[in-house]
Amino acid sequence: MRVRMTRRTGVAGLAAVVALLVGATPASASPGDASAFGVDVAVTLLGQAAVQVGPLAVADSDGPTSASVASVDQPGVLRTGVVTASASRDDQSGAVTASASTVDAEVGVLGPVVGDVTASVIAAECTATQQGITGKSTLTDVDLGSLGPVDANAAPNTTIDVKVLNVVVGKLVLNEQVTNTDGSLTVNALHLTLLADVLGALGTGDVVISSATCGPAALPIPMASGTGLWLGLGMLALFAVPAALITLRPRRAEAV
Repeated sequence: MRVRMTRRTGVAGLAAVVALLVGATPASASPGDASAFGVDVAVTLLGQAAVQVGPLAVADSDGPTSASVASVDQPGVLRTGVVTASASRDDQSGAVTASASTVDAEVGVLGPVVGDVTASVIAAECTATQQGITGKSTLTDVDLGSLGPVDANAAPNTTIDVKVLNVVVGKLVLNEQVTNTDGSLTVNALHLTLLADVLGALGTGDVVISSATCGPAALPIPMASGTGLWLGLGMLALFAVPAALITLRPRRAEAV
């Protein structure tokens, strides 16, 4: 009786390990995704042709994972120095991250109203882990002209109205953080929207500088690969070998 009970224990342990190895991967688990870009401009100023620039320096966790451009030079709209972006996924933990940075930015489109908006660095980043998604923006040495001072670490969705003769003709959002319908988070370090159909309008369109988007973290890599595979095989051997020995012993006894 003792031999039978031990044998059942060994077989049950073996089955448990096999189930652990085979059933570790969920049936429907989409991998995490992250992306970023440095500059995207789509504006039409009054009396001028439409201006479309970008998106520039586009990176994606599926590749290319990094990108850069030396500068942006669109007179009267936007000038920058180096623009960079990166995005990555850690398959082991399922975490994703994305970031974008634009240096020596000058938003000339607001020049006629508030003076040029400038900053030495405009950066956005986001990170998604099993605990959730976070994002932040950094604006170094930012000068908003007559719009007044702003903190380098502006609170999420800091919104400033751009006015002409007390009429709002645009909205400037700093550290814009948008939760998308699919659960991802988009962080735009600087987002200028020009409003059409208002008295004294400058034009219409958007200027986005340094944007990062992170989807929810993917599930961690299943045990049946990499380090987890060797751990699982070790556990398999731990249960399988005693079970095999127990199976052989009764046969030897019968032969005698």
